[in-house]
Parts: sequence; C-alpha cells; structure tokens
Amino acid sequence: MGRLGAVTNQKGGVGATTATVNLAVGLAKPGHRVLLIDLDPQGNATSGLTPPEELPALKASGRSIYEALVGGIELADAIRQVRDDVFLAPSGPDLVGAEIELATMEGRERRLKDLLAPIRDDYAFIMVDTPPSLGLLTLNSLVAADSVMVPMQCEYYALEGLSALLSTITRVRRALNPGLQIDGLVLTMFDARNRLSHEIAREVNKHFPDKVFQSVIPRSVRLSESPSHGLSVIEYDSKSAGAQAYRDLAAEVLRRINGEPAEEETESTDPQAARKSWTLKALFAREDRGRRG
Repeated sequence: MGRLGAVTNQKGGVGATTATVNLAVGLAKPGHRVLLIDLDPQGNATSGLTPPEELPALKASGRSIYEALVGGIELADAIRQVRDDVFLAPSGPDLVGAEIELATMEGRERRLKDLLAPIRDDYAFIMVDTPPSLGLLTLNSLVAADSVMVPMQCEYYALEGLSALLSTITRVRRALNPGLQIDGLVLTMFDARNRLSHEIAREVNKHFPDKVFQSVIPRSVRLSESPSHGLSVIEYDSKSAGAQAYRDLAAEVLRRINGEPAEEETESTDPQAARKSWTLKALFAREDRGRRG
C-alpha cells in the first residue's frame, strides 16, 4: 500500500507547496510512482507541475479533486500523469467552496481516505498539499495520512504556529487516526546571512532533535522562478542550491521510511564543498567558524 504523507502548516508562505512539488519529483523513479493531491484551493501545486499554456483547459475540464470530494467523479478519473512517474490530482476553481459542501456530508472528515482506498496500491508515495488552515480539507488529509511533514520557515512567528499545529495533530491522532505519525520538520527559506535563521534552526533542533530533518532548504532565486515555468526546481536548474537541497531531503525521507540510520557527515576539508552543503551540521559549523573568526 502506498505511503501517504500530508505536507501541512496552517501558517501560509512557509514553502509547503514548494516542498510537496519538489519532493514528489525527487521521490519518483521507475517502479516508484508518486501521486500528488493538490488539496489547496490556491492550486499552486497544480500550476507548479503543469505548463502554463495547459492550465486553462485543465481548470475548465471539470475533473479535479473538488469533483471527486463532492461525489461528482471517482478520484481515479481526476488523476492525470504529469511526469514519467509523477501523477497529479489537480486543484480546481470550485475547491474554495468544498468545505461548505463537505460540512453537510456524512463522514465528511473521512472523505479523502475513502476516495483513496481503491487506488492506494497503485502508488509508492501519495503526497497531499494542504491549504494554510486547519479546516475540513486539512482535516481530511490528516485523517487519510500515515504521516505529516511540517515545512517551517526560519522566523520567530513560525515557532508560535508550530505549537498549534502539533496540538491539532495530537487531537486527530487521539480521535480519528491513531496511526498518524510526524515524519519531521523541514526548515525552509533558510538565509545563511541572517542570524535569526540560525537561532530558529538551533531552537527547533534543540526542542525536536529526533524530528527535524537535517536537510535544510535555502532561500533561492531558482526556487522562486521554477513554478512560473510549471517545473520543479530539480528540473528547472538541477545544479542550483535548492535542487540539491531537495534531492538531499528526498534521500533523507527514504532513509527514515526504510528505518536506515542517518548518513554520517564528516566536515569537508574542501571550503568550496563545505559552502555548498545545506545540512544543519554544516550550517552550524559554518556559523561557529564565523563567530570564531
């Protein structure tokens, strides 16, 4: 059965959609098909994997996750192949009203889980991009998911929002999905020149040492540009810092799923290589050297 992970944070603008799109591309390979479900009414994951010229026809097709949720079509009929091993259940223009329609449905919080049941075996990974809220759409993703990944921007207010999200996950686990696990926290939009980024990273790593992914996602112009072309950053500029960071994160996700130990990281003697590394250990080491210098 495909492993289902929700990528969520009720605080918007933390890079959740960017993480979902790039991880879907990074995890996909022959024999390991990935399904991305765009449950966010903004539809950014859909546009991030779809050529701009194809978007109008897609939105007008009447085959999106919205129609599946409200009972118009089967989920399989909404799914389209967007890469060799990447499939997409797109968002649609009417998804913004889905929570109102779901509110009157019996078993409304399990709607996504029921839709996925017939097709879960068809994919190695299923990833759900959720809206930046804790409403019915996000609740559906948490009830259906095996695990949750929490992208977290390296800024002060992100810490406050994190406690609310973790509380919600605990309540969902207690009442609706006892098997729900937290895959981990992903630090995003890390600015190595900003002292606050380092302080937040150290604080989060201190409080959640076993949950923070060691791969850190830097601020990157290429990451910002790639969605406008309907591409992941891995495809748009494979040599960029953002692309390397997401490849590292995908590899780390696989190691965690397979129960493999974290890779031992030795400090590089090559200054050029050390500057390119975007792991917590490397970032902390560079900061410490800067302070000593």
